[in-house]
Amino acid sequence: MDPKKKEEIINDLVAFTKGKDYYFKVGKPWKRGYLLYGPPGTGKSTMIAAIANFLNYDSYDLELTSVIDNLELRKLLMETTSKFIIVIEDIDCSVDLTGKRKEEKEKKKEKKEDESIDSDSDSDSDSDSDSDSDPKRGKKLTLLGLLNFIDGIRSACGEERIIIFTTNHVDKLDAALIRRGRMDMHIEMSYCRYEAFKVLAKNYLGIDTHSLFQEIQPLLEEVNMSPCDVAA
Repeated sequence: MDPKKKEEIINDLVAFTKGKDYYFKVGKPWKRGYLLYGPPGTGKSTMIAAIANFLNYDSYDLELTSVIDNLELRKLLMETTSKFIIVIEDIDCSVDLTGKRKEEKEKKKEKKEDESIDSDSDSDSDSDSDSDSDPKRGKKLTLLGLLNFIDGIRSACGEERIIIFTTNHVDKLDAALIRRGRMDMHIEMSYCRYEAFKVLAKNYLGIDTHSLFQEIQPLLEEVNMSPCDVAA
């Protein structure tokens, strides 16, 4: 990635690891959230590995589709230790959590409109109430459960905890899920530009400069290529 952006992320990570006194002073759990977003192949998974190696933290890859309900999610949190990273990759694809509140509001609005038009809607309302009272209906992972997992009361257990979300479609995520305080730093993993290309050239080819660099620089501004395509 761009060296300046890389330095900014490193400084933020270092400040977090040295921030025990600060978090204790303000009464906040010693944790930090990072949202990595951008097109496929831009290095999101590689970034997570780099963060874990840099901090020497353990990492836990949490697959939300394997979590039965909110209670199981809380149990998983309680089993983790200090100095660890919880990773949820492609969170927009993991479970159907995104946009739920908007859909529910729209359904409630439609229901009210139907009730005002159809006098027989009372029977439908009773049917909905029965559905809500179904105990099986509550046995699932919800957006609220995930929000509590990130910064609820039980999230205060343990120290030096980092939560990382990755997504290719940040616009699909619920705003409450990625607001500051939950996902403290939003990191865009974008297409490869000239500064990032020079880092790749040095890492892969061991060269700092080449006569073709002048031709490559304007091309990278015109064409969107992921770092993995350039490296290949």
